[in-house]
Amino acid sequence: MNFSPALRLRSPRPLVQAAFRLLTGFLFACHGAASLFGVLGGAYGGGTVPVLQWPGWWAAVIELVGGALVALGLFTRTAALICSGSMAYAYFSVHQSNALLPIDNGGEPAVMFCWAFLLIACLGPGAYSLGALLKGGRSPAMDEAVAAVPAP
Repeated sequence: MNFSPALRLRSPRPLVQAAFRLLTGFLFACHGAASLFGVLGGAYGGGTVPVLQWPGWWAAVIELVGGALVALGLFTRTAALICSGSMAYAYFSVHQSNALLPIDNGGEPAVMFCWAFLLIACLGPGAYSLGALLKGGRSPAMDEAVAAVPAP
């Protein structure tokens, strides 16, 4: 099968990194929307977090806005770092006091989101992001990902 040069990838890493960033940000944004607007089942039995309530409402705003920015790949490192910090705060202020391990205290989602966003903050948005598109269409990571076409 003969693929065009743009589709011939050296490594699946850029696509996997983009999919990981997109999915993690989207799920986080959905959680924020559920808490703020009571959609998608709502976070509180179909209800919403009271406006300006500390820390629930502020955490939901970080989840919605930060998750959307990460999913789109805009201001990714900053947004991901803030999202990671909010989940670390959630784990230590809400879950950790109930038991030592996340499996015992219900904190697995907070721990997983914390570390996933820390990874995204370290790796950056990757080749396939809106930020890369706005900077001129291609990033150095995308140039590395696409293989050169061998001469016929």
